[in-house]
Amino acid sequence: MPQNAPFLTVIDALLDDNNPFPARYLHRFSDMESADLKQLKKAWPGISPSRKHTLLEDLEDLAEADTLTSYDDLARSLLADPDPQVRARAIRLLWECEDQKLIQIYLDMLNNDMDVEVRAAAANALGQFVYLGELDKIPAELHHEIEDQLLTATTTSKETLIRRRALESLGYSGRKEVIPLIEAVFEEKKTDWVVSALYAMGRSSDNRWKKQVISQLRSPDEEIRSEAIHAAGELELESSRAVLLDLLEDEEDLEVRREIIWALSRIGGEGVRAKLEELLEIEEDDEEADFIEEAIDTLSFTEDMGNFSLIDVDDEVDFIEEEPDEEE
Repeated sequence: MPQNAPFLTVIDALLDDNNPFPARYLHRFSDMESADLKQLKKAWPGISPSRKHTLLEDLEDLAEADTLTSYDDLARSLLADPDPQVRARAIRLLWECEDQKLIQIYLDMLNNDMDVEVRAAAANALGQFVYLGELDKIPAELHHEIEDQLLTATTTSKETLIRRRALESLGYSGRKEVIPLIEAVFEEKKTDWVVSALYAMGRSSDNRWKKQVISQLRSPDEEIRSEAIHAAGELELESSRAVLLDLLEDEEDLEVRREIIWALSRIGGEGVRAKLEELLEIEEDDEEADFIEEAIDTLSFTEDMGNFSLIDVDDEVDFIEEEPDEEE
């Protein structure tokens, strides 16, 4: 069957629970034409819940693997779906969408949706707009409203998952109330909360968290260790380099090893390039080799930015040195 088959053929495949949905059709949901979306919305109620969930999960995976895909139109149409799993997955499909019209929708879902997972997904999605607010890319009053609602959720919501996701989104915020919130949950020493605190620390771009992050790099808890490693990379903590290089020698979990490699590519410095090139040389798995190559590309960018910063400093010093001559 050709990949450019009529969209009704795609819908027929969705309705057919007796056969797996062909992966070759997944691309048809990216940047959907209005006529195709209209056909899908008409057929959607007749598609089984399990097929809907599997489809949206596959699209999520594809969106992470291929950044050129966009499922925004499809996801928007599903935000009011009666199935909470569909609503939650629709929110996640919109993870890169910066449309301000989504803000009030997410705030309403955060406060009023009947499903905990949906409310947590909305709290998570609002983090994107907290970040945009910090960059002055959305109106200040809208930015503050999001922060206010998330701050309220961290203290008043009965569900731990919602409070955690709200705190993680506030990691991007420069509001003074956020720092003691992160400190408090980190000190509770409960695994889930420590993970969320580290997540927020990584988003903060604030080196005040250096001590807390480094203290967890060797945590016996894999989830905490992984999140601390990620935060070290996000914050580009040079003081974590030696520990990360050491951890790389013994870490057996593949995902944690990937976190270490990614973090080192963001931090750079002595020994990092040699180590990554050594890993690439001995790696036999093609997928892992591709991941290491991407990390080396990131490292090159990190090194270039470091060199650029040094040039900026040198130029500034030259400028300052030349000023007295001009005054004379």
